[in-house]
Amino acid sequence: MEEQRKDKDPEMITFETDEGPSDWYILDETRINGCNYILVADAPKGDAQCMILKDVAPEQAKESIYQEVEDDNELDIVAAMFEDLLSDTEIIG
Repeated sequence: MEEQRKDKDPEMITFETDEGPSDWYILDETRINGCNYILVADAPKGDAQCMILKDVAPEQAKESIYQEVEDDNELDIVAAMFEDLLSDTEIIG
């Protein structure tokens, strides 16, 4: 299953920001302690700017609401999880 993830092109997602729409690629997603997280990058492969985002929408919401993870401890834990999931990727904070 992990081999399929490496070969698959990342899905693109568009975020609505104060500056307008912004396109990012979803590299992976995980769930930790009941919270959903996604790792996104501004390029599908190679060196790219990455962000780890947390879904902060209420459980009953039909759409996700993502915010950048700002707490350093939470960010370290989630980044380590993504590094384990994507063994060929290094995430630098």
